[in-house]
Formats: sequence, structure tokens, C-alpha cells
Amino acid sequence: MSEFTTLVKNRRSANKFLENIPISREELDEIMNLVKYAPSAFNLQHTHYVVVLDPETKERVYEAAARQYKVKTASAVILVLGDKEAQQNVGPIHEGLLHLGVMDQREFDHTVSSVQAFYETGGDSFRRDEAIRNASLSAMLFMLVAKDKGWDTCPMIGFDPKAVQQILNIPDQYVPAMMITIGKEDNSSQRVRGYRKPVGEFVSYDTF
Repeated sequence: MSEFTTLVKNRRSANKFLENIPISREELDEIMNLVKYAPSAFNLQHTHYVVVLDPETKERVYEAAARQYKVKTASAVILVLGDKEAQQNVGPIHEGLLHLGVMDQREFDHTVSSVQAFYETGGDSFRRDEAIRNASLSAMLFMLVAKDKGWDTCPMIGFDPKAVQQILNIPDQYVPAMMITIGKEDNSSQRVRGYRKPVGEFVSYDTF
């Protein structure tokens, strides 16, 4: 098997972590420096991560996540947010291409106006869907990179998003897509991997 195939097969959701295993900002930044290459619609880079390392803040997030043990024992708890107003950044994000001459002014202006119009026309529900969709793409890459660096993760939806937004001072324009716990998995009671559908059960060709 290739290294990537091995990585994909070895990554799994860790429901129990070894306690008191620190993860440094430097290690997290190393992961994030690869996560930034995740795809996003129009390269808007909708995703923002809030990494919780402070013990007191982590305890409050633990309470907002129904006191799940994996939150308490994780080395860090990470909120993955999607920006519902990401289209407002289309100009600054593409300015570099304009200055390098990759885009001319006409193409730049058209890109900015068309992307902003596309998101505005879609309405609130579309912008929320886009925020979650693009944040989820980034989150999957985060979990794969973390595993490659020797860390285990677990994506979670079992938390009170409003309470977490208040605890972490998250602006209203961001929607929590998921929570990810990260640490070193405690394998002492690891269960066998759950059933995975064979390809024929979840893939159709040409029509459903």
C-alpha cells in the first residue's frame, strides 16, 4: 500500500485520549500550514479555526459538549467555523494575482463582482451551506494531516453551538461546522472499526 492509503486506513475517530498529553502551538501551526492548501469555492478560504488550549476555557467547552470524556482528555479542542460572508474577501484574496499580472483589471473586477453577486443571490441559506461545506473540506484535511503528524482526532457535532459561540466570542457571521478533539488515542479499550458499506452500496454511475 502507498503511504497515503495506509494513512487513510489508519485514521479513525478517537473516542478516548491519553490524559495530560500537551500539544504545542508550534505543532498545531505546522499542521495548519498544510491545511491551508484545502480546496475552497473560488479560493475564498471560508474556514476559521479556534483552537482551545487554555484549561479553564476547555472546561467550559467540555460542559457545552455534554461533558463528553474525549473533550476533557483531548490535548486541544478545535472549533471549525465557516464564514457566511466569505465572498466579501474575494477582492483581497485575488489582489495578488492582479499585481502579478496573472489577472488584468477587467478580469479582476469581473471576478469580484460575479462572485459577490453569486453569493448574494443565493441568499442566507446558500451562504450558510457554503460555509459549512467548505469548512468541512478543510476539516477533513486537518484530520488527515494531524494523523500524518502522529496525532489522533475525532470530529464531533455533539455540542451546543450557541453556548460555544458565546464562550469563544465567535462573531455571528461564522457558523460552527463541527468540533474536533485532538490528542493521542488511548487504545486500551479501542473497538473494532465499524461496518463500512461496500462500494456498490454507496456509488452509482450515470444515474441513481
